[in-house]
Amino acid sequence: MRSSFESVLKDKNRLHLERVRRDEPVMAKRRVAFVLLDNFSMMAFTGAVDALVTANLMSALPLYEVLVVGVEDVVVSDLGIVISADCRLTELQERQQQLIVVCGGLRVPLQPHPLLRAKLRSAGNAGAMLGGLWNGAYFLAEAGLLDGYDCAFHPDGRSMMTELFPRVRLSKHSFVLDRERIACAGASSSLDMMLAVVKRDCGDSLVQAVEEVLSCDKLQEVMDVSVVAVDRDPTLPQPLKLALELMHNNIDEPLKVDEIAACVELSVRQLERQFCRHVNATPSRYYLELRLTRARQLLQQTNKSLADIAVACGFVSISHFRRCFREFFDIAPGCFRAGVRKG
Repeated sequence: MRSSFESVLKDKNRLHLERVRRDEPVMAKRRVAFVLLDNFSMMAFTGAVDALVTANLMSALPLYEVLVVGVEDVVVSDLGIVISADCRLTELQERQQQLIVVCGGLRVPLQPHPLLRAKLRSAGNAGAMLGGLWNGAYFLAEAGLLDGYDCAFHPDGRSMMTELFPRVRLSKHSFVLDRERIACAGASSSLDMMLAVVKRDCGDSLVQAVEEVLSCDKLQEVMDVSVVAVDRDPTLPQPLKLALELMHNNIDEPLKVDEIAACVELSVRQLERQFCRHVNATPSRYYLELRLTRARQLLQQTNKSLADIAVACGFVSISHFRRCFREFFDIAPGCFRAGVRKG
């Protein structure tokens, strides 16, 4: 019997699949410094940091070490919220950082900053990746570190950037990664930018797991068991979309695969081919994993008995439910619930 998830739902359940996390190749921890300037965009900053912190949660070992840097000991955001810095800019050991991100904002003064310029140049010479949030890329450009690079920038400052830094290639995209430079144009794009960094560092599987947590509400409708990698795919064949919807809507009383195929006007063989191509599992396998995912959520978030959960997730007996849950999560459902409550 298989002992772990194999469809796209593996990413949905990654935090609870110790074998998946444990068997991944070990990556050296990357040091990431965020330089906060007074009136920096809180939303842009938290979006970027959230991607890295969630990536750490999805990995057996921490992948990123985040350092908050300020000109002074505290920095005031655009919302008036005060953030305590881990260190002052004067104390930043920039050559030990793998990534330094300058956090801009609508009211951040865009003018030369000699100390920041020196730190960025030193880090760049040491091979660090450098980035800017909102209009933070101005400081990279002013240091001469964006010449010949693509750069995303907030619309209000694009004309200024064109005049001052003609060798910087302004992009129309909301964020860009160009070799060892990254930039996003505003608050909403910082999360996507940093997810792209995580993807480059760690691969598709981890970033899809992070997206499951942070991007589930990008859909027009929030699904109880979201599968962002599939649900957001505009190229998905319509019959497969309908089949997935049928499965989502019939968890307590599962349909047979031939019934689903008939509803979407495909043969069972055609339906299986579409599932294997786009979902990386057979319809029956995916359906079982979907129901187990729902069971895991109910164990975590409700006080329903194991028998009630088994029925709610379409299992014919509690013994069958226990066996399937143990095989896929490597732990009995009762022990899983006890661990959640203890934690």
